Amino acid sequence: MTIRHLKIFIAVVETGKMSAAAAKYFITQPTVSQAIKELEKYYGVLLFERISKKLYITEAGKNLLIYAKIAVKQFDELNEYMFTAGHSEKIRIGTTITVGSCMLPSIINHFKERIPQVDTYSYMNNTKSIEDKLLKAELDIGIVEGQVKSHDLVNMPAVKDYLVIVCSKKHHFAGRKQISIKELENEAFVMREEGSGTRELFENYMLKSDIKLKINWEVTCPVVIKNIVLEHNCLAAISIRLVKEEIKSGQLYVIKSKENAWDRSFNIVYYKNKYITEGMKTLIEIVKEYNNADILKNISTGTLVNNGSI
Repeated sequence: MTIRHLKIFIAVVETGKMSAAAAKYFITQPTVSQAIKELEKYYGVLLFERISKKLYITEAGKNLLIYAKIAVKQFDELNEYMFTAGHSEKIRIGTTITVGSCMLPSIINHFKERIPQVDTYSYMNNTKSIEDKLLKAELDIGIVEGQVKSHDLVNMPAVKDYLVIVCSKKHHFAGRKQISIKELENEAFVMREEGSGTRELFENYMLKSDIKLKINWEVTCPVVIKNIVLEHNCLAAISIRLVKEEIKSGQLYVIKSKENAWDRSFNIVYYKNKYITEGMKTLIEIVKEYNNADILKNISTGTLVNNGSI
């Protein structure tokens, strides 16, 4: 089994035809067919079902595809690095929307100050999307607030964070020292989209508390979430780091969890077999410097009281 076998296999999956894969690499169709047979024999599995002259990838084929893309990507990176004598490095960074909104620009600035010769590419989306791209070797490292599901990824806590519920100063919760969790049941919420770590954490909490969450708005952008809270008198569960300015100015009122149920961390994530470059090591060090989140010092807040068990 060689890298060539894997490249041919990936081409067959992506094009859906052996003839198209052959055309891509300027080889004959029998050569492609032989390469697939050799892969199947090598691993002792069927990679494609052949039905009515069409190819359908098997479950074993789908699993191979994940690792094949990573192996080919790393091989190509190795070639690129060696042929350029290691003179350049580029780090592809994926962050969730929360992390990207409150930390990424500052992180990149500090990174450039320390190693300006290393290029960076940044991609921002929810936790699920970052996880998918890391597994496909389309990103080198991720900084996420959600829990990644794959055991093939290293998930390293780096920055402490926690969620709060926020409302405008005009909301009837504003100024109250205690709010019962039961009172949330009929309140309108603006929430992040499915796949967001923020949403997953808060929804799981509400589910365990047997409280039905009323979602009137579903939004990906934190700035829009804050505007909706201010203008439409609804609630939002959001990272404390995203609302620190509005809290200090008195625009938003904060409700905390009494039992710290919404504590979490921003995690550094990368593929378990990934070679950690000096640039990546520097980036990890910089991220860990953002660990202080004492934003509510001397700020009057409310507390969510849960009379049941979590």
